[in-house]
Amino acid sequence: QVQLVESGGGLVQAGGSLRLSCVASGRTFSTYPMGWFRQAPGKEREFVGAISGSGDRTYYADFVKGRFTISRDNAKKTVYLQMNSLKPEDTAVYYCASGGTIILTRGHEYDYWGQGTQVTVSS
Repeated sequence: QVQLVESGGGLVQAGGSLRLSCVASGRTFSTYPMGWFRQAPGKEREFVGAISGSGDRTYYADFVKGRFTISRDNAKKTVYLQMNSLKPEDTAVYYCASGGTIILTRGHEYDYWGQGTQVTVSS
């Protein structure tokens, strides 16, 4: 049974930073890329970024390039989402996800999801 548990969300002012964490269990962590998604109220879930199993490749949605960074610590079975220069439009529930053995960018391609962590950015 694969389990993903996110943490690190909260309330931050515009321009601030947060680091989200996602701890995985139940599969060989380093084998699988990990993805981050978000869903704002009234909006569809959207891809934020993903990282390869080894951590040597990352892929980001255009709207976060240069502001967000994904990294992972395979020894700790943890993937991180460092979010800088946050904007009010970044307010959403953020989810980590795990799927197959290649980097995926569409939500329906992922098999396992965390419960999400709320990020609220005030103006």
